[in-house]
Amino acid sequence: MTMGTVQGAGVVVTGAGGGIGAALARRFAAGGARVVVNDLDPARIEPLAAEIGGFAVAGDASGVVDAAREALGGTVDVYCANAGLASPGDAFADEEVWAAAWDVHVMAHVRAARALLPSWLERGSGRFVTTASAAGLLTMIGAAPYSVTKHGAVAFAEWLSLTYRHRGIKVHAICPQGVRTDMLTAAGSAGELVLAPGAVEPDAVADALFEAMDADRFLVLPHPEVAGYYQARAADPDRWMGNMNKLQQKWEASEA
Repeated sequence: MTMGTVQGAGVVVTGAGGGIGAALARRFAAGGARVVVNDLDPARIEPLAAEIGGFAVAGDASGVVDAAREALGGTVDVYCANAGLASPGDAFADEEVWAAAWDVHVMAHVRAARALLPSWLERGSGRFVTTASAAGLLTMIGAAPYSVTKHGAVAFAEWLSLTYRHRGIKVHAICPQGVRTDMLTAAGSAGELVLAPGAVEPDAVADALFEAMDADRFLVLPHPEVAGYYQARAADPDRWMGNMNKLQQKWEASEA
């Protein structure tokens, strides 16, 4: 499914009130897809829906599938699980922060898959797009709840792909480093140190997704260097964690 073949497809993008979600929605619409945009705040998505000729469905991303399916006339072809939280903090972050990160980054994807899979498996096609993070392949200093739950998002996407690919289900995991969005700002000084120098625009993430769809590739890496970091982490975990610890110390020194 590429820019030329999304014509008429029913697409859902959660967390579409700005950033990556809005860029994905615009890209699918430009290819002729019928797009539902979702966000908790209707004021954030109604102008976008009007701009792209789509449909605004406000509410919790965990329960959007039925309303989105109705708006699209009965069929969802592509589901972009894009809603996310910055979720900074260490091991002592409040239980509520951990619970919210788990709910949005993992369980919302599980709930969407439950709602989508029966019809997708019956017809033999469907596409699930997870907006995860390079933190889901690697980690992110200063953000334990975010890093852990983004690993969970990647793990669930992997499981969906290996379980259902022979039955026509396509899965992609978007794993960028820094992207110039409100979430990068919310990452604070750690984000400024690690992510901001190489940050890309949200449109570059949409470009990378369409390239991955064209190549039928699971991992979507808007920052190609992440593949090398991922390989280095697997090849020598202790060396990789030692290097990350040096980065942690550098961050701590800058905060002192």
